[in-house]
Order: sequence, then C-alpha cells, then structure tokens
Amino acid sequence: MADSQFEELVRDALDELPDWVAPYLEDVAVQIADRADASEGDLYGLYEGVPVGGDPVGLPPPSITIFREPLERDFGRDPARLAHQVRITVIHEVAHHFGIDDDRLRTLGYG
Repeated sequence: MADSQFEELVRDALDELPDWVAPYLEDVAVQIADRADASEGDLYGLYEGVPVGGDPVGLPPPSITIFREPLERDFGRDPARLAHQVRITVIHEVAHHFGIDDDRLRTLGYG
C-alpha cells in the first residue's frame, strides 16, 4: 500500500472520532512510522505523554504514533480488515490519552 493511502486510513480513523474528542487532541502530535524500535516490541501504535488531567509541566507534548509495517503485515491482504485495525489502533492510542489502560481497553474490545 502506498504511504499516502495508509495516511488516509489514519486520517479517516481520526475523522470518525466523536466531535467532543477534537479539543483534547489539539496539542497531540499524530504521526506514522514504519515500525517501533526493537526495544518497544512489535506494536501497532504507541501513546507517549501525560494523559488528560495530568501535569505536563516541563514535558514534551503528547504524541501518538501509528506503525505502518506491522499493521500492513498482519492485515494488509484485506483492505477492509486493515482499515478496521487502523481504526481500532487509533482509538486505542487516543484512549490512552484519556488515561484508559490496556486492561480496560481489552475489556472494551480495543485491546
């Protein structure tokens, strides 16, 4: 898949978020990378930062990174499944920005 097509999947997933979420993401950098560092494992996405309501004084702004290569490797043979998993990954990482942990996300079906 071309980089621009993958970027469009991420943009579409962000656009599908409820309108009330947008103000909380104004200072969150959303980026796409090929893959996570080896030390981070084989991730689909990563949230870095202080969740909403935390004290970010002196820290860099939060960021969300979506990792293209593992998503395309695991879901790329089926464009609909890939789009669905990109959406799930975006929701998962945005949820971390709101302080929702992995256990709760698994319970909700976004693990």
